[in-house]
Amino acid sequence: MALRPYWKGYLKLSLVTCPVNMTPATSESEKVRFHTLNRETGNRVVSQYIDSVTGKPVKDENEAKGYARGENDYVILTDDDLDNVALDTVKTIDIEKFAPADSIEWVYLEKPHYLMPDDAVGNEAFAVIRDAMKADKVVGISKLVIGRREKAVVLEPRDDGIVLWSLRFGDEVRPEEAYFQDIDDEADPDLIPLVQKLIKQKTARWSPDMVSDPIQESLLKLIAEKKKALKPRKATKGKKSASGEPESNVINIMDALRKSLADELKGRKAG
Repeated sequence: MALRPYWKGYLKLSLVTCPVNMTPATSESEKVRFHTLNRETGNRVVSQYIDSVTGKPVKDENEAKGYARGENDYVILTDDDLDNVALDTVKTIDIEKFAPADSIEWVYLEKPHYLMPDDAVGNEAFAVIRDAMKADKVVGISKLVIGRREKAVVLEPRDDGIVLWSLRFGDEVRPEEAYFQDIDDEADPDLIPLVQKLIKQKTARWSPDMVSDPIQESLLKLIAEKKKALKPRKATKGKKSASGEPESNVINIMDALRKSLADELKGRKAG
């Protein structure tokens, strides 16, 4: 099922414009995540902002962004102030330049997003821009505000859609020469055929199954073992209704449903 897009706006190339939406192409929602607990009570620990001078909690409506102009001296900016800094790139991806598809080094690619038409009216304009880039084997260069920061982005046609990559700026990438210059530039020519043979034996078409997260797998195994070791909680007695019968509750309903499904499965096997 497609996720709800987190950004909507317009894709623009000269006078060709179409409404689009964008969704991150990657997710870490399936990763094991932990809550911080009070070891003594087993209750979750809640974090909150504390005033550094008064020591009192700060209410959500009183939180604001501050830009330091001196020691303990800040220019306060509210969310409304930040929203009013209306860059065109907040809602429009205006393709300004193009570059050969193979000319952007991987180290500049930061995070991928799926870009697609937002309604049927814009399908034709979107398809024209996409297919023209495919035919010329180029990618589009533009800018976009993501998380209140303007980022350089590259648009790469992919199948029926476009993959939008946020880009690292030049000063964020360290030059490889500074790290590789002391490495021997020539290998023993007699050893290369042996390594090529080994590479051939280990070569297969790429599949996501080739990579896995061993820490994630170990954590899931550990959690499963600890679940088995935990003593089941004592069932609380249901309150009695006016008629004297115990009231139904969610736990009992779930148990009944599980038993019903198990009985149904046994019945099918017996038949």
